[in-house]
Amino acid sequence: MFLISFEYHGEQAWGAIKPDERIIYPANDLFEEKVPATLLEFIKQEKPIHIQPYTFPERGISLEQVKLLAPIPKPVRNIFCVGKNYLDHIIEFAKQDHSAQKPLEHPAFFTKATNTVIGAFDAIPSHSPITNQVDYEAELAVIIGKKGVDIPEEKAMDYVFGYTILNDVTARDLQKRHLQWVKGKSLDGFCPMGPWIVTRDEIPEPVELNISSQVNGEIRQMSNTRQMIFNIPALISVLSQGMTLEPGDILATGTPSGVGMGFEPPKFLRKGDVVRVEIEKIGYMENTVS
Repeated sequence: MFLISFEYHGEQAWGAIKPDERIIYPANDLFEEKVPATLLEFIKQEKPIHIQPYTFPERGISLEQVKLLAPIPKPVRNIFCVGKNYLDHIIEFAKQDHSAQKPLEHPAFFTKATNTVIGAFDAIPSHSPITNQVDYEAELAVIIGKKGVDIPEEKAMDYVFGYTILNDVTARDLQKRHLQWVKGKSLDGFCPMGPWIVTRDEIPEPVELNISSQVNGEIRQMSNTRQMIFNIPALISVLSQGMTLEPGDILATGTPSGVGMGFEPPKFLRKGDVVRVEIEKIGYMENTVS
């Protein structure tokens, strides 16, 4: 299923969408039992999806009639992120900070604050008074579906609810200035996410999906998630060691090469630029820098 959060006639709601037909079906019309008010609350129930077996009502709501929100507009916890999880990105990063051009021995985890989350077609603030090095990072994000700690790698996929697209927007100058990444990653609006969550059953495993980004129509990143150094089961297992993961947690799995910082000279984002991030079997996001 493709699950979506949206605003319709001034009220927030959620449901399922048929992307090819661009029709939304509110959750109350789909599920056998009474549903929670938000998609996040539904995920937190840790219940299997009991939908009237893929029989959608005759009528739905056109996607053009709603304001599309991030699937989880207000995460409860910071977004968990993974740095340097593609070797080609490690190499381009090393040119800037003179670090080692080899795979890490352990995943590099950091977080983005919850204030960063915006929808798949919302504007990315440029924050020009404090940064002139705004960068993009196309990433596959994993949505955790049930509570767990010390999760064995061979059972890690059982804890996945689904997948979405995430752009780990970063102020590179702030990232460098403050030494630790959270400030440069956590400015308001620096985490476009969406356009929906695709449930785990829709995507074959292992998860090997084409991932790309474009700026003003120019292809910048082009890779496949099979190139990740640490795959999804490994990331979930290591992250959960001694730390409980909760349903609704968001895990961004890293970005391939082609970010603005990696060009010579760098190609940072400017006001008016349009950033498109696309992942196979999920969809795309398109955000304009404001």
